[in-house]
Amino acid sequence: MRNKKSNANEYGFLRVASVVPALKLGNISYNEIEIEKSTRSAESKGARLVVFPELSVTGYSIGDLLHQEIILKETKKALLSLALKLKKLNCVVVIGAPLVITDKLFNTAVAISKGKIIAIVPKTYLPSYKEFYEKRWFSSGRDCSVTETMIGNQRVSVGTDILLKIDGTLVAIEICEDLWSALPPSSYHALSGAGVIANLSSSNELVGKAQYRKDLIKNQSARCIAGYVYSASGVNESTMDIVFSGHAIIAENGTILNEAETFRGDTQMIISDIDIEHILADRERITSFADTASANFRTYRTFEIKLSPKAKTDLLRSVPQRPFIPETKEELYEVAQEVFNIQVAGLSTRLNHAKIKNAVIGLSGGLDSTLALLVAIEAFKKISLPLKNIHAFTMPGFGTTKTTKSSAHLLSKSVGINIEEIDITDGVRSHFRDIKHNERVEDQTFENVQARYRTMLLLNKANQLRAIMIGTGDLSEIALGWTTFGGDHMSHYNVNCGVPKTLVKHLIQWFAVESQDKKLKTILNKILETPISPELKRHSKGKIIHKTEDIIGPYELHDFFLYHFIRWGSKPKKILFLAKYAFLKKYSEQKIKNTLKIFIERFFNNQWKRSVMPDGPKVGSVSLSPRGDWRMPSDADAKLWIRDTDTA
Repeated sequence: MRNKKSNANEYGFLRVASVVPALKLGNISYNEIEIEKSTRSAESKGARLVVFPELSVTGYSIGDLLHQEIILKETKKALLSLALKLKKLNCVVVIGAPLVITDKLFNTAVAISKGKIIAIVPKTYLPSYKEFYEKRWFSSGRDCSVTETMIGNQRVSVGTDILLKIDGTLVAIEICEDLWSALPPSSYHALSGAGVIANLSSSNELVGKAQYRKDLIKNQSARCIAGYVYSASGVNESTMDIVFSGHAIIAENGTILNEAETFRGDTQMIISDIDIEHILADRERITSFADTASANFRTYRTFEIKLSPKAKTDLLRSVPQRPFIPETKEELYEVAQEVFNIQVAGLSTRLNHAKIKNAVIGLSGGLDSTLALLVAIEAFKKISLPLKNIHAFTMPGFGTTKTTKSSAHLLSKSVGINIEEIDITDGVRSHFRDIKHNERVEDQTFENVQARYRTMLLLNKANQLRAIMIGTGDLSEIALGWTTFGGDHMSHYNVNCGVPKTLVKHLIQWFAVESQDKKLKTILNKILETPISPELKRHSKGKIIHKTEDIIGPYELHDFFLYHFIRWGSKPKKILFLAKYAFLKKYSEQKIKNTLKIFIERFFNNQWKRSVMPDGPKVGSVSLSPRGDWRMPSDADAKLWIRDTDTA
């Protein structure tokens, strides 16, 4: 989705390109033209860093021709020529080239910008096993005895201790095998401040190697908490004994942002925006990263490259609408199983530790209590407790509809659990009389008395049965304070506290798909179709009128805000910017903005509830437990965040 009113450059992104050019082995003038054309194309799309493959000036697989004087001479000429031709471009280009420095031949990456060769980084680790023979031609960067060399009339810095500063971001370079070594240079680069790593590669293709390479890049970008721009030689290299595919990848902190189509003979280019703010946010909060940096301090030379101010641009990366949910069906099922297992392990361990053999749960016929019941059943099976020891209660009140009440009964029956129905209306009316509340006034008191009465019944039943009361409130409700203090806010152990509402729904969908029980499938699907509601206001002719999302806004928006606010510490303007990319085809800009303000206000105003929330398992990257991820004063002022939203 394109939003032409917005500008990605205001929110901490660095646009990068990885290019696999069509080339001719040894035809340096041809390769120079292809590099120039590709760089111009990448720069026209806003790329500030353009990365080419290893030895892209000559071709990687020219073998002993690397020692031919004509090749080495023409390589230097091509580099100087490219620097001149690309002088007016507003980017940094990194090209692979063989260069002689102090009578040794090095496999190097050459950084060029604004008419100058900025720096030369030689390859450190040279593969000389199986199909690789690099030590036959090259010396390791560790054997480079100088820090400068001459290329034509330009004095150029040389070394593996070089960082390029582009738009405030430090960029480092490693070459192919460097990544595959036990201690990649990029690890040290990142610990010294590099937020983006460029890798010029010539990794050939074998069965299974592409996935291994992809995983390697993902993992290294995650370990380094960095962006990673990878470009590997294409199919125009020699196929005498091996084949190259042109694998280009852009990754960010363990996530693949873009990947090229492989095995193509024409020039391939991928572009994406790396979120530098996200990278810095993770480095700030992960204290072990700073500890490792202190223990592995290395001195680097930094070269700041002053480019012209960035033009306004759209965002060139996907922004998932539901960041807590994997995008592919396969990943979703894998994550669903893992989340469910964490919930089950948490509850079963708590039951064992407390030596409790019974559980009490309020079953409303809605999403949260359904998931909690499914977790409880699996936990009881795990520790060999009879399912009859799970005591479900449905407690219809003034707003309970036949739909949800029947769902609660049908669900308990389909899973073989006894359910007891306790109508709370008489008890609540008695309480209204005690506190002198007019039951015709359906205000907050009207709602909260019902919620607290239900919780009182469940806690007292837990006492009677020597049982644990299982909480059902999810992470989204906890974030928004959409629970009644002294009511559904309370439990002995809340299995859903780490699961956002959008994920709750997908977990139940997953369970329905995996279930072999047709009756259970049917009732789960019915629950999934029921509007989200606390049913604390009187219904209209059996129809639910008290719909949560009509009051506070769509949960998918709130979960989006929650993820970016907590996971990345993003300011409201950036959250709004990203939300517009993700949702503008679905919600108006004003709807998104209004909902964001609701999120901020409710999040700040309800921290006091989170400060005393029950135990429960963390299942993902976001948790609001005061004993775990989130510590915040209950009296913090939201004005700064509201003002940032208003001025967006």
